[in-house]
Amino acid sequence: MEIVNLLTSTQIVIHDALKKLGLNQEMYHLLEEPFRTMTVRIPVRMDDGSTKVFTGFRAQHNDAVGPTMGGVRFHPKVSEQEVKALSMWTSLKCGIADLPFGGGKGGIICNPRTMSFGELERLSRGYVRAISQIVGPTKDIPAPDMYTNAQIMAWMMDEYSRLRQFDSPGFITGKPLVLGGSEGREQAGAKGVTICIEEAAKKQGISIKGARVIIQGFGNAGSFIAKFLHELGANIVGISDVYGAIYNPDGLPIQYLLDRRDSFGTVTTLFEGAITNQELLEQECDILVPAAVSNQLTVENAYNIKAKIVVEAANGPTTLEATKILTDRNIMLVPDVLAGTGGVTVSYFEWVQNNQGYYWSEEEVENRLRERVIQSFHEIFNLAMTRHIDMRLAAYMVGVRKMAEASLFRGLI
Repeated sequence: MEIVNLLTSTQIVIHDALKKLGLNQEMYHLLEEPFRTMTVRIPVRMDDGSTKVFTGFRAQHNDAVGPTMGGVRFHPKVSEQEVKALSMWTSLKCGIADLPFGGGKGGIICNPRTMSFGELERLSRGYVRAISQIVGPTKDIPAPDMYTNAQIMAWMMDEYSRLRQFDSPGFITGKPLVLGGSEGREQAGAKGVTICIEEAAKKQGISIKGARVIIQGFGNAGSFIAKFLHELGANIVGISDVYGAIYNPDGLPIQYLLDRRDSFGTVTTLFEGAITNQELLEQECDILVPAAVSNQLTVENAYNIKAKIVVEAANGPTTLEATKILTDRNIMLVPDVLAGTGGVTVSYFEWVQNNQGYYWSEEEVENRLRERVIQSFHEIFNLAMTRHIDMRLAAYMVGVRKMAEASLFRGLI
């Protein structure tokens, strides 16, 4: 039976990683769930005068290394289990990127597409009031995630500053530049994925110039990845959004598509002959980038994937059985916890800049990011080759090691 539950599958790989590292069951029990998870209820006055009560979550996985850090997502399908799993992934990303943080994650069950600007502001401020006891610049630092952006981070920072009665730019990352945001933060996740794609292509002997690329998902991450790869000379042959996908083996007009996508990444409705997301995944290409939602590559379609490289830009797009199938077929799979380190790394850079009161140029941010991502990629690739394991397990081993060592030094185990 294929495991598709994100929390359960994360726990399975963490268990395997700790076992490979020679750590005992007690360490697994410490790391298999977040240290703390908070559920909050947020009453919001809607534009029609009614009051709607929303449910939100904040999970803090492990703070043995340092404060927790991680995004806040607004989505109708947010759940406590998902937030827990995502906080654990953020811990792993921080370990992989060698950051002085543990993983946190937050979310609110809502549909931002149907909410007004004022309603979103009141919801954002209400969420900060509800979780204010457990967050802060030295406790837990939120950041943008699915369907949240710089404006929402600005409202949250302002509300926290009102509660604490002092300016706290380091409370949250992903802010507008004028409020202490970092150059390069908005596209940091996509930039990290692109750097991983470049390094993976080198390992597989594929030139990025002319490489055929399929990107599933055309939101913030997918569209920036398409833009960056297009600028590097790659041939983007397929993209998709929530309504369907378009594929052309000769290549797509990327700039034309970028100019016409809406704020939610929708563009395929403008074209006739669209195919499904699942059909897109099985088309011919050199590099496949799942950048949409979880559980897209499964035991049902893993044998039909025609790419030489799969780089996960979404959270959990490949199930554990599909990971094994792709690895057995000699398809290089770059896992989400490695490819996704760009966002959390530049969030760290923003936090450092806020604490210093000194801000870096976009070039400096990108150079520092590139250096860290390349170093992480090669550490994980070399471990996978040396230990004859897939890159997901290797990434988890690297990601969990720092947390485990900090927990041992603190005497938690």
